[in-house]
Amino acid sequence: MQKSFFKSALVLGLLSAAGPFAIDMYIPALPAISSDLGASTAATQMTLMVFFVAFGVCQIVYGPVSDMVGRKPPLYFGLAVFLAGSIGCTLAGDIGWLIAFRVVQGIGAASVMVIPRAIIRDMYTGAEATRLMALVMLVISISPILAPLAGALLIGEFGWRSVFVLVSIAAVLGLFMLAVFQPETRPPAERIRVSVRSLVDGFGLLLRHGRFLGLTFIGGLGFASFFAFIATSSFVYIEHFGLTPIEYGLAFSLNAVGFFGASQMAGWLAGRFGMLRVVTTATLGYASFTVLLFAVTVAGADSLAVLMALLFCAFAFLGLVIPTTMVLALEEHGPIAGMASALGGTLQMLAGAVAIVIVSVFFDGTTMPMVTAIAACGVGAYALARLTLRGDLAAQPAE
Repeated sequence: MQKSFFKSALVLGLLSAAGPFAIDMYIPALPAISSDLGASTAATQMTLMVFFVAFGVCQIVYGPVSDMVGRKPPLYFGLAVFLAGSIGCTLAGDIGWLIAFRVVQGIGAASVMVIPRAIIRDMYTGAEATRLMALVMLVISISPILAPLAGALLIGEFGWRSVFVLVSIAAVLGLFMLAVFQPETRPPAERIRVSVRSLVDGFGLLLRHGRFLGLTFIGGLGFASFFAFIATSSFVYIEHFGLTPIEYGLAFSLNAVGFFGASQMAGWLAGRFGMLRVVTTATLGYASFTVLLFAVTVAGADSLAVLMALLFCAFAFLGLVIPTTMVLALEEHGPIAGMASALGGTLQMLAGAVAIVIVSVFFDGTTMPMVTAIAACGVGAYALARLTLRGDLAAQPAE
């Protein structure tokens, strides 16, 4: 049982890492792409934004399809599309073609974000599901910890296109792992009937479910803050603070260590104190550090060390928020776990895309737009957690 548990975490984590891998290896390349293709900063950031939009919107398709035909067929399709998009990005001759193939990449990557979460819900609920979700996130953490550094090293030696060569190889590896190691967790007897009515009923139920939407957007605001960081951090760290791409990769990895290190405590804390208290306490810590960062920035502090330290603490608390809200949002929706995972993922990715657009519009080369966006997300997540969970917390017996 334990061996199977960890094998599931490894396989699902590596599959889920395909999308983040295509983002995190790519971030250090943004200034080089802008220079090489003669594109503006806004146009270069658009290659991130369109990926997130496609990544988010297409989850709404993969989730219901996986409820209807099983989990593995749409995973095969998505990985194949992701591979095609990665090859296209490698060969892109101008920023327009790069944007187009990033859309294709995002369409394929959506499958490996939404379906593994549904697979977790197929197998477990409660604290065990939180534990597996956290372990999957630990495997995913390979991407933001190592990918920016690996991307920077590749860019330095072979240019930015080499990033997409490696991403293509990762897609092939994902197809192999899916075929050999991942069993089907949605047997025919549990699949729902393919019909427009089943889709309307399923999504209608979710969109009327205030607790599901609240939990989704708590996590969505967390994702939005991280995406605001992703969209601007390479320009802030490299161009504003003068780091090299390799130094930026190391700095980015530090935040990822905080996020994913804390996420490993989520399962234990959920079992000890309950997931509701973990969410509300973690969102309070997250909001507190983001507001503190905003305050010191407004006060005139322009220190890379202060920025990195406070972001480390804020994203560590966020590492407790994301897996617990994911599990709680899916808890009551096992029969339509694919739809629930799809809708939740779509809404969260769209929140992230909106954050990228806003922070890109106001970006002026300083830390202020990024810090402001992150603080707004932190305060919003805490307020929404109190609003969404106040009835559940009142009903929960004291420890």
